[in-house]
Amino acid sequence: MLAAITAAIIEPCMLTKGYASVIRVHTPISRSNRLALAATALLPLAACGGNDRPTTELQAAQLNTIGVNAFLWRASLETVSFAPLLQADSAGGVIVTDWYANPSNPNERVKLTITILDQDLRADALRVAAIRQVAESGNWVDAPVQAATVQKLEDIILTKARDLRRKAVAG
Repeated sequence: MLAAITAAIIEPCMLTKGYASVIRVHTPISRSNRLALAATALLPLAACGGNDRPTTELQAAQLNTIGVNAFLWRASLETVSFAPLLQADSAGGVIVTDWYANPSNPNERVKLTITILDQDLRADALRVAAIRQVAESGNWVDAPVQAATVQKLEDIILTKARDLRRKAVAG
């Protein structure tokens, strides 16, 4: 059988203009040998069948192709969507907004930096920093930011991230 499969008849022929020659290889394989070859090639795939698929719990670190937790990343972007983005680096987990002034209070502006430190959805995997400036005599002057403001932003992001994760697990 092996001799029949590997046997080849080489037949030279010329192209119509004679620029090159082509070698045709004919391999006479009987129908039964072809079926045996196909069955041998498909045999390793037989172990792939069955309906017993393992179920795994949805884990945040395995859901994404970015360098940080996808739920924290998305929640952070949604939370600061009111401000123009200056930088958004999903591999490093850094979001920096440009200066934002609330139209109801144009003499005050803020700039936010959100850093996601881990692939796990944890409170200590998120850091928010804010810079606040106020207008005095036509110049922007740094002003203190209340700690409660930064804490409130972190809480909003974490709550949104947890909600996103719950929706992903449920759906």
